Amino acid sequence: MKFRRILFQGDSITDGARGRNDDLNHILGHGYAYIIAGKLGYELAENRLLFLNRGISGNRVSDLYARWNEDTFSLKPDLISILIGVNDAWRIVNGEPGGATDRFERAYRLLLEETREVLPAVGLVLCEPFILQVAPIATKWEAWQERMPRYQEAVRKLADEFGAVFVPLQAVFDDACKRADASYWIWDGVHPTAAGHELIARQWLAVVQESHLAIL
Repeated sequence: MKFRRILFQGDSITDGARGRNDDLNHILGHGYAYIIAGKLGYELAENRLLFLNRGISGNRVSDLYARWNEDTFSLKPDLISILIGVNDAWRIVNGEPGGATDRFERAYRLLLEETREVLPAVGLVLCEPFILQVAPIATKWEAWQERMPRYQEAVRKLADEFGAVFVPLQAVFDDACKRADASYWIWDGVHPTAAGHELIARQWLAVVQESHLAIL
């Protein structure tokens, strides 16, 4: 299958302060989605690829599911890339009402099940959620360390279950910290800097373009 409509979904990391209108200068935001779109769009210009970004800051996986009709199914993508999880963990770690129960894996599976029903041929890319030990994340580091590995393993498992490509990111960020301190890559433990977004984009391309979902 040729992938021509590529949709990025997720939270603020994907959102990247994207525009909400038709201004082509801003609709992809200023994060990893923009970098990926720029590289592939240039290299494969003859194929007229269309890149879409529907990441929304603050979203949990349950929020994705709530808007999946209008922000995914209606767009009829050929490939969907999802990066989600840190806000699910945030609400639990910080004792917010939205984290009263942990619905992450259950809601994620429901979203993927419905996606396979509605768009059976769609390519799925599941990106691993990640954190680094920088304030404010560092102030509750033990709680984060308890929660995030579960989510990371859940995403890996779901990728296997639904025939998706899994993009590991935590180890890549950990390795990058050998070159520069954690805040150089992720300034607050959650949100990547420009260099951090470049790291995500490079890893995404390295994994996806060597997989059965390669965009050609």
